[in-house]
Amino acid sequence: MPNDLERKIASVMAKAMALICVRNTCLETLHAGPGVVSHTGDYSDVIVTDANGRAIPWSEVSRISDDEMRELMREIVNRLYTFQLRLGDEEFRDYLDRQLTSTRNWDEPRHDWNLADRKLRDTTGSDAAVPPSPGTHGA
Repeated sequence: MPNDLERKIASVMAKAMALICVRNTCLETLHAGPGVVSHTGDYSDVIVTDANGRAIPWSEVSRISDDEMRELMREIVNRLYTFQLRLGDEEFRDYLDRQLTSTRNWDEPRHDWNLADRKLRDTTGSDAAVPPSPGTHGA
């Protein structure tokens, strides 16, 4: 079972990798633009009409193309690879320290139910794994 220091290090590293290797990618471009308005809050009242006139409920619309997904995954893999290779670099660690100030208000990480083994799933406390909600995709 991880101790408190290992949990703190893992938390900081997870936030650093999420920020630098996932959030600060072409994902920002995909996220840019006006948001969709939903009066119900669950988007059940949002319908997309495509160029062929098909009315598609928001929950069923693919909001990222295969090409965009491929580009995103390549960028994330390349950033994760570079991140890991630069961890021993003092200049990079200084860069991480500056970047991590923007994660101060982020939630603390929890164990991922689909990735955790039995011991982690059975952990109690603030980082305990939360079972996936019905209808979500598991690993």
